[in-house]
Amino acid sequence: MTRRERVHRAMRYQSVDKAPLQYYYTPVGYYEHGEKLNDLFATLPGDFEPFRRMPIPKPPREEFDAQGNYHAVKRDDWGVVWQYRIYGVQGIPCDRPIRCAQDIANYHLPPAPALQGPEFDQYAEAVRTHQAQDYYTLGQGGSIYERLLSLYGDENVLCDIAMDAPEINDLEDRLAEHGRALVARSVKAGVDGIGIGDDFGTERGMVMSPACWRSFFKPRLEYMLKPALEAGIDIHFHSCGKIMPILEDLREIGITSIWPQLPAYNMKELADTCRALGLAVAIHTDRARTMTYGKPEEVRELVKREFDTFRMMEGGSWFYVEADNGFPFENIEALVTTIAQWR
Repeated sequence: MTRRERVHRAMRYQSVDKAPLQYYYTPVGYYEHGEKLNDLFATLPGDFEPFRRMPIPKPPREEFDAQGNYHAVKRDDWGVVWQYRIYGVQGIPCDRPIRCAQDIANYHLPPAPALQGPEFDQYAEAVRTHQAQDYYTLGQGGSIYERLLSLYGDENVLCDIAMDAPEINDLEDRLAEHGRALVARSVKAGVDGIGIGDDFGTERGMVMSPACWRSFFKPRLEYMLKPALEAGIDIHFHSCGKIMPILEDLREIGITSIWPQLPAYNMKELADTCRALGLAVAIHTDRARTMTYGKPEEVRELVKREFDTFRMMEGGSWFYVEADNGFPFENIEALVTTIAQWR
């Protein structure tokens, strides 16, 4: 079974010769563990992209304060100023281009990506090369909730959504249009699937009521994803937190797989629900507790439980690996070697 075929089968709950494997090569992992991480990942290549030895990051000296702590401040293409306190880890907005509802009308989004021209041709060629090497190719869509939060702030966004303010609806429509352009670009380039994500949950439940989500976000997500839906390609959705009440809604609008925060759920309940819905699942072993504070034997036990609970050889799931900040190397090693044993 080829790598690309293996992933396609897993996405459709068809049996596989071994569970697919996806890596995300986090800069912070290489910053903390150096070449040991390259040596470890080289022992078990994945199915989504070829293994490559990643350069070890060397942040510039000016990104550290007088006490030697990492502290960088950077403005992104959307006009948001981010403060970073851990190298390679998502920062926190410290200045936003939209401070009140009246600012929304005058805010201009970055230009949408072109669907033709040298930049697009280069992207499409990279997709073709990737697939020619027998790797499943994942393109990118947009974010329509977390982007709102970074631009306008949590309290403003949630209050304005609750009040159904016209300004927040206008901004969200524009974000959905921008995200649709990203999806269309990936579809035209010939990718196997689209990856999108927004954190709609907390560890206890959803950030907002399911009814509110269905009213404000669901139709816009469906609109954003329409080019992928019409092309019949896979759509992968990531959300941290517990979003069980809307899993069926996600499937209704064409989502084919999710990357969940596994510890937020009862694992057996999530596995059974997703199998019933036909939602494939990326298996990302508990980073907040087990991978950071557990022992290698606990990592090994959890990987085996994930493998059994999701019935991975019957399709419907794949292993997802990234080395976050604070992971002891022994735990990363236990993760990779146990996946190699059971996949």
